[in-house]
Amino acid sequence: MLKKFQEKVAGLGRGWCHGATGVALCLLLVSGAQAQATLCGDPFRNHYGPFDYRTATAKQKLAVESVHYTPDIQQMRAGNTTTNLAGDLAYTLNVFPNHHGALKTMADWSIRTKRNPAPGGHYTVECWFERGLRFRPDDPMVKMLYGIYLLQKGKSKDAVAQLEAARQDGRPNANLHYNLGLAYVKLGRYNEALESAHTAYALGFPLPGLKNQLVRAGKWREPSPAITQPAKPEAAPEVAAEAAEQGEAGVAPAAGSPAE
Repeated sequence: MLKKFQEKVAGLGRGWCHGATGVALCLLLVSGAQAQATLCGDPFRNHYGPFDYRTATAKQKLAVESVHYTPDIQQMRAGNTTTNLAGDLAYTLNVFPNHHGALKTMADWSIRTKRNPAPGGHYTVECWFERGLRFRPDDPMVKMLYGIYLLQKGKSKDAVAQLEAARQDGRPNANLHYNLGLAYVKLGRYNEALESAHTAYALGFPLPGLKNQLVRAGKWREPSPAITQPAKPEAAPEVAAEAAEQGEAGVAPAAGSPAE
């Protein structure tokens, strides 16, 4: 991945990688990518796998999840092979860099423990997401979960970048549109927030927090009757970044332990 990036920069060099400023910028881009790869390790190398979680066999999943992603780990109660459950999560993510559940649990555990990296997690949460993105850049769920994490950390602009990238997948996803709406509200982009809210609720998202925020801002409008019902979304864990915001009630019942 880094080699391809360097080759791309080298190709662009004829156009803008010249002069003191241009050369310095190119070196900065390459060194930045190299530093990221060094700090976060190589997601393409592991003693077992690595495998794309979306296409891994049931046997491959069971071999790892039965030991390193048990119900206790998923619910953040306790580790299984380590005293720090992030160690088990790290094992899972080394085998499946785009394991959606493990990425979300690692992010949630870091927020709960207020430590990044989480104890035993080896890499920062940002690194685990970057590894997943480098491993399978076509996986929109990794981008969505990363965007939600960034939103929870107060990085609304970065969150929008990830969530909008996930939206390019084109498949209807109520969780994605809901959280993108929350991010737009944070940035004062109310027209886009309203559009995202209408889409999320039309797709069946149950939490009222986004609508409540738009109402408080005086920006809520009921959807036009002419708007048709979008296609039914694929099953996905309902996750919303408003979990940490006080005063917003409601937790949707879903496997991903969502919160408004």
